[in-house]
Amino acid sequence: MGPFKLLINGQLVDGDATMDVINPATEEVLTPCPRASKAQLDAAVAAAKTAFPAWSATPMDERRKALVAIADVIQTNVAELGRILTLEQGKPLQDAMGEAFGASAFFRYFASLNLPEQVIEDSPEKKVVLRRRPLGVVGAIVPWNFPLILMAFKVPAALLAGNTVVLKPAATTPLSTLKIAELIKDLLPAGVLNVISDANDLGGEITKHPDIRKVSFTGSTETGKKVMAGAAEALKRITLELGGNDAGIVLGDVNPAETAPKIFNAAFQNSGQVCIAMKRVYIHESIYDAMCDELAKLAEAAVVGDGLEQG
Repeated sequence: MGPFKLLINGQLVDGDATMDVINPATEEVLTPCPRASKAQLDAAVAAAKTAFPAWSATPMDERRKALVAIADVIQTNVAELGRILTLEQGKPLQDAMGEAFGASAFFRYFASLNLPEQVIEDSPEKKVVLRRRPLGVVGAIVPWNFPLILMAFKVPAALLAGNTVVLKPAATTPLSTLKIAELIKDLLPAGVLNVISDANDLGGEITKHPDIRKVSFTGSTETGKKVMAGAAEALKRITLELGGNDAGIVLGDVNPAETAPKIFNAAFQNSGQVCIAMKRVYIHESIYDAMCDELAKLAEAAVVGDGLEQG
């Protein structure tokens, strides 16, 4: 497997250091991975800043074509990306391949969008027109539970709008993202998309970097607070998708045997590591014991193991 490289200014480069990626199913080292230094982060940001004027001036139709080309490459390589994702993240192979396909679909979806001018007022006294302009360099920080699909929520939207991007996947699941960087490096001008991996030590540097105009972060609430604090000094724009505390309410007129699988699946998809997973359940007292029994049966029957193994 590999070797894996960082993508900085259109070039695949080694990290200034390395780190091990662990297979969570076996707890064995999967492969070494490049670890970017602060200097390499600065180089990635500088490349994105340099690429911004030309990319932001690129016609929207050309930016759309680039997103479609990326979608095509990801879709062509779904099987390989899914296998890498399972090895580093642990989810079943079918789910991992579905996530890779979903990433392709979101690049294709964003390519269908537009940012038209909006006439807010057109009267004898005045005319007000809203035009949306790109910000500059966007820092995208992605968590480990859905590395590819959450990347695809951020990167194509930023690129379509004319921004350039520095993307940082989670330290535990960098490989599938680095593989995508390798596959698509020639589909965008140098510096438009840069991909670095770290050992959870560069997120704060991204947040406070003076040349990054916006940070899009998905992860824990506690880390989200740090992102907000780091961005506050420059009044930097931020988008935070943080943890949830989602509740389920079960009334007394349901059949516990029929309803328990729905509750269980809502709570334990992706081993429960989903921001919108059900975290707590309120059950009517008349069926409480029966529902607990049904949920316990499902938990006892659940298979936990290597995501590459059938079943």
